[in-house]
Amino acid sequence: MSPLVDLDAYCERIGYAGPREPTIEVLRALCRLHPAAIPFEAIDVLTGQGVDLRPEAVDAKLIGARRGGYCFEQNSLLARVLRSMGFEVEALIARSRWGRPLDDVRPRTHMALRVLIDGTPWLADVGLGVCTLTAPVRLDLAGPQPTLFDPVRLVPAGEELRLETLLSGEWRPVVDLDLRPQLEADFVGPNWYVSTHPESQFRRHLIVSRATRTARYGLLDNRLAIRPRGAPAEVRLLGVDELIRCLSRDFGLPVSPAWEPALARAATVAV
Repeated sequence: MSPLVDLDAYCERIGYAGPREPTIEVLRALCRLHPAAIPFEAIDVLTGQGVDLRPEAVDAKLIGARRGGYCFEQNSLLARVLRSMGFEVEALIARSRWGRPLDDVRPRTHMALRVLIDGTPWLADVGLGVCTLTAPVRLDLAGPQPTLFDPVRLVPAGEELRLETLLSGEWRPVVDLDLRPQLEADFVGPNWYVSTHPESQFRRHLIVSRATRTARYGLLDNRLAIRPRGAPAEVRLLGVDELIRCLSRDFGLPVSPAWEPALARAATVAV
């Protein structure tokens, strides 16, 4: 089992001051606050630095340096936080289905968490990009379940469970969950693939997202979409200077001069 985490530092990072007990109320609070404070991003992949999943590296980046991260970083951090609070947590692996037809089958490269509370299994996932869950979802219920934003549901997909989200009146697939528990070693290969393979979207695109109480923020290269709760998205195209300001202002990221060549390329993408 990985080392645990500095709970005081984590709670300060996400603005949480409540109890630290293994209850559904605490899990709900963490799933709401974490995505608002720690954005989804893979800028280190885009700039060729790669992603280190050692707990000390994840904590130094997401907590100490106030950066964001992608699913392996986000959910491994949350798993250690939950275990430190006494929760029973299992890591799951999933296949992304978002934004592509179902016959376009890709490797399983997503990490999610199953959290057991009083015998009830909950799905927690703070690393799903623009679909990041802002509330835990019961894995043993088939009908729609609410989150801060769009309803979600879990439907059978062969031997797996498919997470779907309701957008514009249509249920759209997000990921297919393999319900067999995974070990930390099982994510080494997927992390290497996603961070190095030339077909990885994170190698080719600037992708950043954040979910607050009031809106979802999503950045794809130079296209910023802000979707307030219950309202259509507002979309703007950004130049490089606007892009740098956006990363700092809207996503709370400490922009590094080393990012500037990648940001300049992203600002020239025609959307």
